[in-house]
Amino acid sequence: MDKQYAYSVTERFLRYVTVDTQSDPQSTTFPSTEKQKDLARILVQELQQIGIADAELDEHGYVYATIPATSDKKVPVICLCAHMDTAPDCSGKDVKPIVHKNYDGKDIVLPDDPSQVISVKEHPYLAQKTGDDIITASGKTLLGADNKAGVAEIMDAAQYLIQHPEIPHGKIRILFTPDEEVGRGVQHVNMQKLGADFGYTMDGGELGALEDETFSADGVKISIHGVSAHPGSAKGKLVSAIKIAAEILHSLPKDILSPETTEERQGFIHPVRIDGITEKAEIEFIIRDFTTAELEGHEFYLRKIMESAIGRHPGATATFEVKEQYRNMKEVLDKHPEVAANAEEAIRRAGVEPLKKSIRGGTDGSRLSFMGLPCPNIFTGEMALHSKHEYVSVQDMQKAVDVIIQLARVWEERAV
Repeated sequence: MDKQYAYSVTERFLRYVTVDTQSDPQSTTFPSTEKQKDLARILVQELQQIGIADAELDEHGYVYATIPATSDKKVPVICLCAHMDTAPDCSGKDVKPIVHKNYDGKDIVLPDDPSQVISVKEHPYLAQKTGDDIITASGKTLLGADNKAGVAEIMDAAQYLIQHPEIPHGKIRILFTPDEEVGRGVQHVNMQKLGADFGYTMDGGELGALEDETFSADGVKISIHGVSAHPGSAKGKLVSAIKIAAEILHSLPKDILSPETTEERQGFIHPVRIDGITEKAEIEFIIRDFTTAELEGHEFYLRKIMESAIGRHPGATATFEVKEQYRNMKEVLDKHPEVAANAEEAIRRAGVEPLKKSIRGGTDGSRLSFMGLPCPNIFTGEMALHSKHEYVSVQDMQKAVDVIIQLARVWEERAV
């Protein structure tokens, strides 16, 4: 990487986070919110301005673009992917990013709500970033580093590669997706149109992180059917679906199998939504573990809890619906070890020690891997995701740009 290069990643990032792209899990449209296309249109225009003529936005909200090959070798086509939406967990409207230059290592008080403090104790990675330029939101919204840091890094790297055709590399495809945060990010990707052999999502956290393993994930919906009756004459008749739902939730284990009590390779059963009236109630869960067998075990356990609760209420019935969401990408990536190996080498060449990790979650790469595009995840610097305490280091983002440049070189060098 040219040491004199004036990175554009920070100015791009500061611009992108001000565009509200929050996705909506309750929407039935695709993308789930039209406003995600507002950023997509900006990205297409900027890609065309830097010289990528085929940049386009399709009807589903995907941005496709090509960095043409500069090598005559037969280099596998790689895809660089990031998602444009932000999480529904916290507002992404009217984001006001703040750059804390030469961070002093102390807790960061967010000015628009001083009760929001990014503390070093709660965010130990922040302590490692003393001297960096740290970007946060102002206290009333999330920042949007997840995943606009990745978007900005891909855009900056694309600009660099276009400006430096002397760097030998194969054809590189760019894919920006909507709706990753609601689990639908690659639902309508045209894989034939994408035309890539291998991919990388830029959606990881701390500097050097390379993630080639994710949770396997299912969604479960329990629908409880009670018996409605006038409360004045309900004795022996009324069966409340709401109360049965409450019993199911109360029966969940308190010390295990929940996000708040698990870590590392431990899975969980997590209720994410409840809705109901006396006659009918629904509970939606996400089920997570690193193996499909453990996933099925958690679902069996949850089904038994449901059946026990229903059995205590004659007249009530329930259904248990399982929907596959994604599977552990490692099942695919282990068959293509060169994909992660090339990323490790690229990270080292960027002057960073690779940090192999497993994701307690998923990325677009989880599903892309099973759609024929083996796709591990590379760091972006985004931290404290889905919260008002979200932050990112400018220097981490710049290193991620360096990694992308080196990745293009490594694939070309190792091509037959």
